[in-house]
Amino acid sequence: MKEQSINKKRVAAAVLAAAVALPLGSPAYGAPEAAAKITVEVIANNGSGCAPGTASVVGNPDDTGFRVRYRNFVAKAGPDTSVLERRKNCQLSVLVTIPDGWTVAIASASYRGKAHLLAGASGLQRTSYYWQGSSESERKDLPLTGPLNGQWATWDVAPVLTYAPCDTQRVLNVNTELRVDAGDSTGANSLSMNTTEGDVDTLFNFSWSRC
Repeated sequence: MKEQSINKKRVAAAVLAAAVALPLGSPAYGAPEAAAKITVEVIANNGSGCAPGTASVVGNPDDTGFRVRYRNFVAKAGPDTSVLERRKNCQLSVLVTIPDGWTVAIASASYRGKAHLLAGASGLQRTSYYWQGSSESERKDLPLTGPLNGQWATWDVAPVLTYAPCDTQRVLNVNTELRVDAGDSTGANSLSMNTTEGDVDTLFNFSWSRC
């Protein structure tokens, strides 16, 4: 099975650069032992890629982040496929309840799904996220080219840690887009945010800090 991902050396370099850039005493990715449990909940979702009830979130048991799961989030291009099927998007508003005295930032995020792209076809996966009320946002683009048949995966590290304001609840907006261009291919092409390995399509990792 083929998998197209960002270069592992670039990932390692990005992680190392992020670690070096953090001053001594900066918060770690792991949740503080004394913190109460964090909770996450989808309070709004819309878009052609996520009909009501087809996207959900679940917090990690160790409070290090949360996972987004999608059902039926697929873009398609090819014969007998409408123009509307070529681009799908999903906008999620995730309510994050943070223990008193603490705040969190999104330190890194990983995305994965499936692709069926014939020779000559191409696709794009794009995700951006930001805390409600903040002007700072992060965006990750993953271009894919055929032939590719199997899982894809990518990961990015936030160049700057943007912490949620110090109150007990905050909304994280997550916007994801899939695009497929059939190009000069003559068959069916698709790109999805759905996987079969644990049903985990997007993973956000927290960095904790005291208020």
